[in-house]
This record gives sequence, C-alpha cells and structure tokens, in this order.
Amino acid sequence: MQDKLTRSRSDRILGGVCSGLARYFNIDTTIVRLIFVIAVLSGVSPLLYLVLWVVMPEEPLSFQSSNTPPQIPLTQQDPTGEWRYDPYTGEQIKQ
Repeated sequence: MQDKLTRSRSDRILGGVCSGLARYFNIDTTIVRLIFVIAVLSGVSPLLYLVLWVVMPEEPLSFQSSNTPPQIPLTQQDPTGEWRYDPYTGEQIKQ
C-alpha cells in the first residue's frame, strides 16, 4: 500500500479518484472502476465519487512519471546503423 491516498494525475478518466484508490490498495484500476459503475446503478456512487473528488488531494507533480518508459540512448536504438533518423522520436542519429 501507498503512504497517502491521492488522486492520480496520469491515469485518470474523470478526476483520478478510481486510479488513486486502486494505487492506494494495490489493485487494478479497472476493478475499482467497475465497482464504481455498479455502485452508480444502485444510486450511491455519484455522490460518493464527488465527495472523494473534493476531499482527496491530487498527487504532487513529478518530473518523470512512473508510466513513462526510460529513455534509451540513440546509439543503442539502432545497432545495425541503417537508420538515419530515430523512428520513435524523429531525431537524427549521430554516427
């Protein structure tokens, strides 16, 4: 479990409440979202979601998100030397 219950900045559909709860309890975000959808059908969830949206603080900004892949140096991306430009970023590969 995480230390603090916060709304997610990166994995959000509406307010980041479901993904924040999922991260806090270390379960899949889809499961929490399905629980909220089922609760919406029962009439409880809209008010609960709004209260959590207002009460839960947003996670602090970070320079590198946990979802972003690590940057690979351009020399390691083209071992054959065939490419003049990196196909992912469009930057010129220096040889």
